[in-house]
Amino acid sequence: MSLGRSIFTVGSFTLLSRIVGFVRDIVLSALLGSGPVADAFIVAFKLPNLFRRLFAEGAFSAAFVPLFAKELQGEGRESALAFARQAHACLLMILVPFSLVMMIAMPAVIWVMAPGFTDDPAIFDKAVTFGRITFPYLVFISLASLYGGVLNSIDRFAEVAFTPTLLNVTLIGCVLGLTPMLPDSGYAASIGVAMAGFLQWLWLMFSCWRDGVGMKLVRPRYTEDVRRLVRLATPVAIGGGAQQVSTLLDVVWASLLPAGSISALYYADRISQLPLGVIGIAIGTALLPLLSRQLRAGETDAAMANQNRAIEFGLLFSLPSTAALWILAEPMIRVLFEHGKFGPDDTLRAAGALGAYAVGLPAFMLIKALTSGFFARQDTRTPLYVALIAIALNVALNAFFVLGTPLAQVGIALASSISGWVNALLLAVILLSRGHWLPDARLKSRTWRMMLATAGMAAALAGPLALLRPILAHPDLAGVLALLAACALGGAVYGLLGALLGVVKLSELRFLLRRQPGLRPADPGEQP
Repeated sequence: MSLGRSIFTVGSFTLLSRIVGFVRDIVLSALLGSGPVADAFIVAFKLPNLFRRLFAEGAFSAAFVPLFAKELQGEGRESALAFARQAHACLLMILVPFSLVMMIAMPAVIWVMAPGFTDDPAIFDKAVTFGRITFPYLVFISLASLYGGVLNSIDRFAEVAFTPTLLNVTLIGCVLGLTPMLPDSGYAASIGVAMAGFLQWLWLMFSCWRDGVGMKLVRPRYTEDVRRLVRLATPVAIGGGAQQVSTLLDVVWASLLPAGSISALYYADRISQLPLGVIGIAIGTALLPLLSRQLRAGETDAAMANQNRAIEFGLLFSLPSTAALWILAEPMIRVLFEHGKFGPDDTLRAAGALGAYAVGLPAFMLIKALTSGFFARQDTRTPLYVALIAIALNVALNAFFVLGTPLAQVGIALASSISGWVNALLLAVILLSRGHWLPDARLKSRTWRMMLATAGMAAALAGPLALLRPILAHPDLAGVLALLAACALGGAVYGLLGALLGVVKLSELRFLLRRQPGLRPADPGEQP
């Protein structure tokens, strides 16, 4: 499967998940609001997700996918499956006792993660209860992530990309269906998280069985392949752990701010994650196994070309998304979330954070593409060192913005964006210095054209947005239609300018979806 088709497949299902996710967040904001109960649930929801990124989608995937792809190509499917089943057994042996310990120690965990909650014992107790309900999600989603790595390595992207939709649908159903029977919506949402993890695990376990790569339970054995997996995963785990400490500190800082700050950051982050989730995650998911196979086969030129095309994909969508989120931050938050218990003050808090998160969007998109260049070469140490530098900067900036300025939650989001840019730039410089990445003429030429198209789109939105602003001031159907009209206008202007400037070509889109990209000679007109 070509890189373009893989990205399209993952991106399409991820877009579906994000759309359903917006419905989920609209339901949550209406029933939970942006107050103490919402803050308690969001902290509890973040807990298993923090460790999920460490155990599953971070360290484990970065090390497992290249090794599985290497075993698959070199030794065949049976040998690769034997390795995957051993990794599955070892992961299960770690996750179950870890989760039990965390659930028992939940009061101490909440005390560390959200010290501001100690001023209100009722909210603190809710956060502890919610945390214990949600934490089993970690076991199920980590195992599902392993199954996803196996499926992606055999070019089965659709099943994996659809999986997050189950989380969103389950949460919506539980919040709407269980809230009348429980003390508040926080309990219903927490139960929904645990149930969603179980359903995601079942879905991907069935998908593996159907595609002939079922994960049978075996006795854990510390084989040479597992040792190699541990050696590769350890640096990423350290970096991931440091990253999660940084994320944890964001919550700690926000818990010391007025009630609703944690929720404001959550809702702003959810919107900013839409383009990153649809394109950035799709790029990382599709690029890593492809680069691993090509480098294993000695196809370095094709791997270099695919990395450039992945970066081009990322910039094509992240640059206009940054401008749109910055310009439309307040009306977007208002129209989507200002319902029920989510009020105008909550809108202003979340909109400021969204604008700050938008600044870092291209950087986080680039990180997804650039780290694959390291992981595919089984270099997990360099991204660790780079991440530690970025994390240290993030911590310092958080302290400065929260304690030394009136920016509050906006400062926390801005610190994340700045540290993201430092991370992306350092990764790019190191790949360039090693000769592992060289921007080709097409990427150089099209980057500045994308920037021109983005500037043109932003200018074109100014007039219509001024006319629509009175309608966008109200979170009703007219406001929704006005927001959709503004987004459609921005997309149309960017597409038109992109076509005029040679950024988007229909013939190349067909090529990317039909064949392996990176093999076509560059057009003479692509010279900068």
